[in-house]
Amino acid sequence: MSQLTRSQPEIKPFPDHTQLPESDGTFVKNFQEHPQSILLTDSIKTTLDKLHPDGQYAIGQDCGIYWRMTEPPERGAESPDWFYVPNVPPTIDGIRRSYVLWQELIPPLIVIEFVSGDGSEERDQTPLRRNQPEPQRPGKFWVYEQIIRPVFYAIYEVQKASVEVYILVAGHYQLLPANERDHYPISPLGVELGIWQGRYQNSELPWLRWWDEQGNLLLTGWEQVELERQRAERAELKLEQQRQRAEQLAELLRSQGINPDEL
Repeated sequence: MSQLTRSQPEIKPFPDHTQLPESDGTFVKNFQEHPQSILLTDSIKTTLDKLHPDGQYAIGQDCGIYWRMTEPPERGAESPDWFYVPNVPPTIDGIRRSYVLWQELIPPLIVIEFVSGDGSEERDQTPLRRNQPEPQRPGKFWVYEQIIRPVFYAIYEVQKASVEVYILVAGHYQLLPANERDHYPISPLGVELGIWQGRYQNSELPWLRWWDEQGNLLLTGWEQVELERQRAERAELKLEQQRQRAEQLAELLRSQGINPDEL
């Protein structure tokens, strides 16, 4: 008498970053967000390169962090405007389409959201409610605090020229107080985060920027080049002033019958 064998269900592995969507079809909401991301990345690169001489870190700019499997997959991701993850490869097999928590396990150290509306989306603490016919999408604040769990979560509002920084303490976010410079220390990086009023990429705005722990603004590559150019111009001007004074002195000596070349 033959025995019937029951086939085992196929176990599908969790997808990786190459198998998940890298876009949900939305677009950047205003002209300021893209330059703001570049400004943050460009100005902190030297600091991160010193912290990671092996180059093992990743920066995401408006790209997905997948934290759960859903259908469609995009519903299981948040897309911070800017985030930094230490001790992970900057790319995987030459690319990085998204950041998949169940694949890499290391949470971001800091996540930054740029407010484009009234800020309610970035502060939404609605929890994930399971076992419902149509599961409600949890609030962004709740997902960061309870699931993705970056140590620092910053909410930047350009229209208010302000930034709120939260730090994860005992599993919950607490507002981080500003220091005497009205900056927020991000101590693992040795930097501070704050608002800088100035001109960048042809726009005068209150930009979100980094400073070092002594209060010195971290410069972009272009700003460093411009600073060196100004220093070179000042040095050249000083040399020219010295040359002119020497020539004036020589003329004075000649007018008195003294050859300055014989002194």
